[in-house]
Amino acid sequence: MFCSRHWNSEAIRIIEADYNRSADTHLIPLPLPGLPGVDIYLKDESSHPTGSLKHRLARSLFLYALANGWLHRRSTVIEASSGSTAISEAYFARLLGLPFVAVMPTATSPEKIAAIEFQGGRCHLVDDPTALHAESRRLAAALDGHFMDQFTYAERATDWRANNNIAESIFSQMALERHSTPAWLVASAGTGGTSATLGRYVRYRRHPTRVACVDPERSVFYDSYVRRDDSLTLECGSRIEGIGRPRVEPSFIPQVIDTMFKVPDELSIAATRWLAQRLGRRVGGSTGCNLLGVLALAHQMHARGEAGSIVTLLCDSGERYGHSYYDDGWVAAQGMTLAPALAAIEATARDGTPPPPLARHTREN
Repeated sequence: MFCSRHWNSEAIRIIEADYNRSADTHLIPLPLPGLPGVDIYLKDESSHPTGSLKHRLARSLFLYALANGWLHRRSTVIEASSGSTAISEAYFARLLGLPFVAVMPTATSPEKIAAIEFQGGRCHLVDDPTALHAESRRLAAALDGHFMDQFTYAERATDWRANNNIAESIFSQMALERHSTPAWLVASAGTGGTSATLGRYVRYRRHPTRVACVDPERSVFYDSYVRRDDSLTLECGSRIEGIGRPRVEPSFIPQVIDTMFKVPDELSIAATRWLAQRLGRRVGGSTGCNLLGVLALAHQMHARGEAGSIVTLLCDSGERYGHSYYDDGWVAAQGMTLAPALAAIEATARDGTPPPPLARHTREN
């Protein structure tokens, strides 16, 4: 028992020391001349050591598993992930000297597979993206390992009051801005943990800030939110890697979301490319999806004569998607034409014209 507790204590120290060596991620202003009075900011989570927002989640999941006594010195760590969470968990598993296996869809980008392997992880590919959870449980039992299960534990592993909390970081960094308390926080849902953390934090701190969640085309979260039915499922996986799910995950907490948007994938990818041109570097598809929600809210505020700020997340780098979102051949094969959407997004940013329309639902919780 002493040896086990000693290993557990040392593992937590190693993870906390890694955090202590890290700086916070930048909050980047995004000027939109066509919407004066509405200040837009991107929380750049791509600058984490593993390159995405999921670095925070992976750290929290490891600390949660260690504090619960679920990991030991001979554990094999298993995770169901389309890439970014697996990259980050592989990083922390390597810090602790534990083997790591990512259970992921066969269609996951080769860049993400390479990144997991670079961190010392192994990839277990599954043809059916709806079978990731069941296959992860099977593999964990076969290897006498531990299934981290981000989709169940994301909302409870993350301390929404303080430790490693993205919401607290955002409000701290906004303190000297002209609209220091954001009117809106905009996030997309993969596990649902980020939107849960944001929504809980603004309520806990009694901020008037509202939380908007954007959902990609091939995902069930939006329909579940509208119909108040968490039993809904889909037969296909999301084309926007890292967000969207074929089932409603336990970490998705609709009661803390003030409004939701459904974003067509064509618009998400067009916004991804538009933002890459504006920033001078590539971003991932989930960031493009977020931007569509931001534009809808910013245009609404401007039309009403309201001033304020909106903060969203730059979730990961676009270098992982050179084979897809930034590949004209891949885009054409998906039946997408990006030029009209690119023109519409540019017109909104430059002239304040209405952005591409999105399905939206606001409900009283």
